[in-house]
Amino acid sequence: MALPLHFNSAIIEEFRTNAGKLGGPFEGWVLLLLTTTGARSGKEHTTPLGFVEDGDRLLVTGSAGGSDRHPDWYRNLLVNPTVTVELGTDTWRATAVAATGAERDELFAKVVAAAPGYADYQKATDRIIPVVALYRIPEDTYTPPNRLDALADELIRIHDWLRTELAALSEGLRSRTAPGLTVELRRHCLTFCSAMAVHHGGEDAGLFPYLARTFPEKAGAFDRLRAEHATVARVLDELQALLARLDEAEPGALRAEFDRLRVELENHFAYEEEQVIPLLRAGS
Repeated sequence: MALPLHFNSAIIEEFRTNAGKLGGPFEGWVLLLLTTTGARSGKEHTTPLGFVEDGDRLLVTGSAGGSDRHPDWYRNLLVNPTVTVELGTDTWRATAVAATGAERDELFAKVVAAAPGYADYQKATDRIIPVVALYRIPEDTYTPPNRLDALADELIRIHDWLRTELAALSEGLRSRTAPGLTVELRRHCLTFCSAMAVHHGGEDAGLFPYLARTFPEKAGAFDRLRAEHATVARVLDELQALLARLDEAEPGALRAEFDRLRVELENHFAYEEEQVIPLLRAGS
């Protein structure tokens, strides 16, 4: 559950001062801090939350004490699914995936089994209390090296990781009737799309302008790469729309459309590696 707003600041300060341990009326509570990006403001907001461990993910619920309104942190992550989690002394980035339908009911049952009080919150409101799964994002996915030869290796590694996520999405679409698959597909999609946005944002803001100045004869290649980034952004929008139709679309049509999108992304990765890697090696 999210704590009442007037407790938040004191709890957050005590949490961070005492490595996640709380005293006073909250002694013995095990909480995490979830930092989301405001859906409208774009500012960061931190909220103490209870959680339930479920394998390699954490489950949090938008109970809001049984009120009839979704908490702000939940509305934020629907728009910006990349969040920051603090648990004890550990801090990491995560992809937040809101479960829906039968999967939500299954996860809510797990939460209630671990913390029965959540059932009382659901009884207090007609609102369906959301359940959100938090998946840890590998930290080095977002850590740029400071040498060009290392950056070449990093670019290949990121592309390989993105290809792995694409393959997981493809496999999921081919066996999407498996239990719990929809939330996994959404997780892969949101993680992939967030990573692509960060990856391309860094290239457009820093790497490409630097390389274009250093290798002016390659201006045409960077014009094409920037144009491809715009195409990739459209492809990612289509990919998310595609997965939003999982329950209603015909499986064969879904797979065919996804394969078309995947080819566009693979072609972009190949061209970028062909053009950029040699320049990074030469500039080291």
